[in-house]
Amino acid sequence: MTHQIEITIQPTPNPNALKFILDRDVKVEGKVSFKTPQDCRDVPLAAALFDLRGVDQIHFFQNVITISKFSFEDWNHLEPAVQTSIENFIEDHDPNFKVLDPESERRNNLSPELRSIEEVLDKKIRPGLQGDGGDLVVKDYKDNVLIVKYQGACGTCPSSTTGTLEAIRSILRDEVNPQIEVYLAPEV
Repeated sequence: MTHQIEITIQPTPNPNALKFILDRDVKVEGKVSFKTPQDCRDVPLAAALFDLRGVDQIHFFQNVITISKFSFEDWNHLEPAVQTSIENFIEDHDPNFKVLDPESERRNNLSPELRSIEEVLDKKIRPGLQGDGGDLVVKDYKDNVLIVKYQGACGTCPSSTTGTLEAIRSILRDEVNPQIEVYLAPEV
């Protein structure tokens, strides 16, 4: 017997991203962002969402699916289609699916300063970003310059390149290194 799924839809600070909050987990451990249909070919729920016209990125975290759309697409058409796809695929979805996680290996090999930067990001920055359907990863740190890349809804959010980046810089200067600079990794 299938149980009717409850889905709550919430806006994010990014007008091109919505959070679909489910009454069950979509990712038990960790988080994952899918940027292309090829990234999620082993996750049928995500693959079905990418089949919808206008979907740009998908982010799974705990019981939340954040959908980022291309700006030309209207939420009036995409939102109900996303909800229907979730309803159609959730029963067969395995929230324990694994994806290659180079992050845990990377963290084991960090310098002491970069480890403390990651700890501050984990405590003070990532919870807010994750609450808005996104996240960030550290791409590089050298000579007091930290390069970060946004994930999920944060990747296309207008405020992520200004206010959010400045807040990250300010917190890291207060707690880790007063000389630190923070920049976004270039899109490739």
